[in-house]
Amino acid sequence: MDARTRILNRVHRALEGRPKALLPEHPHLPFPEDPIPLFLRRLAENGAEGHLLSPKEAKALLDELAQGLPGVAFGRGVPPSFREGLSELPPEEAPLGVSQALFAVAETGTVALTSADGRKAQLLPPTHLVLVERERVYPTLLQAFQDLKELPSALGLHSGPSKSADIGQVMVKGVHGPGRLIVAVLT
Repeated sequence: MDARTRILNRVHRALEGRPKALLPEHPHLPFPEDPIPLFLRRLAENGAEGHLLSPKEAKALLDELAQGLPGVAFGRGVPPSFREGLSELPPEEAPLGVSQALFAVAETGTVALTSADGRKAQLLPPTHLVLVERERVYPTLLQAFQDLKELPSALGLHSGPSKSADIGQVMVKGVHGPGRLIVAVLT
């Protein structure tokens, strides 16, 4: 018998007769039919802004956010209709970044962004607008993953603006990413 098998056998013997740990009830069950209101509420609780908008209204919001700015950094997945009439800047110079989310999770108020969209536009501008299709808002992360056909090589889960209290326990926004996160759920 090899060392690995001996160790695992000892662990199994030590656990015999012990009661199994009970998992706590899910804090948000049952989920509502429409996950959008929960998603928008969780976003607000996380310090982000959320809007339920038509594509035309979302473009108007983008135009309003970009007003007076020198330009915008766009993720690769952002539809061409959102780029119209706006100057494009590299993410290092842009005060506003716009990305297309792969999906969103209502239970935590989280948007999932892929590296394929371009991480710099997601992380470098101080303000970040994320577009997500209504049908891509899932009640739970598990349901979102179950619906994915293929996992991207990298996935960023963003649940609010960047914040840190590493130094002196003082909360500071925008240290490791955008200090303002706005999500437009497209109807």
